[in-house]
Amino acid sequence: MQSAQPVSSGNRRTALGLSLKISVALCGPGLLAACGFRLRQPPEFAFTSIYAGLTPGSQIGIELKRYLAALGKVELITDPARQKEAPVILEVLQEQREKVIVGGSAVGQVRELQLRLRFRFRVRTPKGKELIPDTELLQQRDQSYSEAFALAKQAEEEQLYRNMQSDIVQQVLRRLAAIREL
Repeated sequence: MQSAQPVSSGNRRTALGLSLKISVALCGPGLLAACGFRLRQPPEFAFTSIYAGLTPGSQIGIELKRYLAALGKVELITDPARQKEAPVILEVLQEQREKVIVGGSAVGQVRELQLRLRFRFRVRTPKGKELIPDTELLQQRDQSYSEAFALAKQAEEEQLYRNMQSDIVQQVLRRLAAIREL
């Protein structure tokens, strides 16, 4: 006959830890839903088409077109002849890249740059009702610089600008999704 072996405190801790993990795994999603948490959803727009007066070759414009095409819910019209077809008009007032020297060495060599991307826009209806007033979005990133790695730093600069463009496009899309009345 086998005698019952006493349960050691190490086994109790393991069993308690396992039951706690299972409880958290089962209750966690319910608790998150109860507090209002939910994953970010694609934006919902109050309109089906938008006219955007984008300059040819605008990097932000290209990315905005790509995002709207991927969503498939809103047609982006860029042809000025079709401007009257859109219930919403996005006017791009400024799109500007800036590079500012913010640090240097004792002998005058550049050591640190600040990259900036400005985007000013406003949104209105064809009748002139202002939906989003004149708004400026500014993204900036700091970049160290070295003459010895100039080519690599140039590639890094382009990547930083692409990241800033993506951030700005996401901000514009969130603002457009906030429009409820036309």
